[in-house]
This record gives sequence, structure tokens and C-alpha cells, in this order.
Amino acid sequence: MTNVRFPGIEDYNDVSAKNMYALELAKGKPHEAIMEPIWQNGRDNSRTPMQWDDSPQAGFTKGAPWLKVNPNYGRINVKAQAGDPNSVFSYYQSLIRLRKAHPVAVYGRYDLILPRHKQIYAYTRTLAQETLLVIVNMFPEEAMLRLPPGLEIKQARLLLSNYEEHGLKRLRRILLRPHEARVYLLHAE
Repeated sequence: MTNVRFPGIEDYNDVSAKNMYALELAKGKPHEAIMEPIWQNGRDNSRTPMQWDDSPQAGFTKGAPWLKVNPNYGRINVKAQAGDPNSVFSYYQSLIRLRKAHPVAVYGRYDLILPRHKQIYAYTRTLAQETLLVIVNMFPEEAMLRLPPGLEIKQARLLLSNYEEHGLKRLRRILLRPHEARVYLLHAE
């Protein structure tokens, strides 16, 4: 589901958004300028009814929900995503399978790498002889990942990616595409 962009403040239930709107309007700020941060960061974005399918009220209820349904429910809904292997729904299913297959993802020691990189969030999880490397480009531009000294990797098997990738790599430097995320199983020898 995506953030909703209801046209008016009356479509929102978030008290802090309504209060901020009233204060900014009293200062003379235009409606669109006030609504922009609400559309981006408002709490009601995560409170709209679940979009199960393309039926009325997105299949959430036959009654009237506490908030309007996001108008994009006709094309963005669970039913449409469930049959698409490239959907967010399918990606989350892959994440759940990875977590179940590799206890290191849950119980492994967390070690942040590249703590000062401005675009990439990267860390390892280690449990017994198993190590996962998770790398995420958090921005809409490409980013170069250079592994730090001390993280020696001879081979890595790609377990999950949100872009199409080949599974076996030698890792030293990786050009990550916009918002790219990868999870590797590392092999030291």
C-alpha cells in the first residue's frame, strides 16, 4: 500500500495533523504547502483500511471504515499482488522464507559495517559458522559499496535481491542501483 493523498484535511483523523494544519493556515501558509508533509509523513498513511481486493471499500468492510480507502485500491491490493512474482507481497514472502531457513537472520550477532556511508546501510549477522551480509541503498541514486578492511569474503551466495541478480559472486565492490537491497550468505574459503 502507498501513502494516501486525500485532498483535504477533513479526510484525515490524525489530531496532530489537523492541529498543525490549523496553525499553519492561521499563519497564511497555502493549503498545498501544508498538505505536502501530511501526505509524506502523516500517521493516517498507515491507518487506512487494508486493501484486500478491488471490490467496494477494498474488501475491508461492507460498512463505513474510520478512514476512507486509498483511491488506488483498484490496482494496489492483496489480490493483485498475490499472483505477481515481482510484487511487494511476493518479496515479503521471500523475506519470511529466508528468515525461517536461516536462524542467523533472527539470532545472529549484529555488526554494522560502513557506519559513515551516506547512502548505504550494511551489516552482518553471524551465528556459529553462518554469516549473512545485508546491504541496502537507501536512496534513489546509485551507490558504490566497498567492503571495509577486515571483512574478507572469498565467495558469497545471493539469497535475496529486489533486482534481478546472479547468485554467486566474489564481493569487493558492488554498484547498488536505486533502493537496491541484497542479502548474501558468506563463505570465507
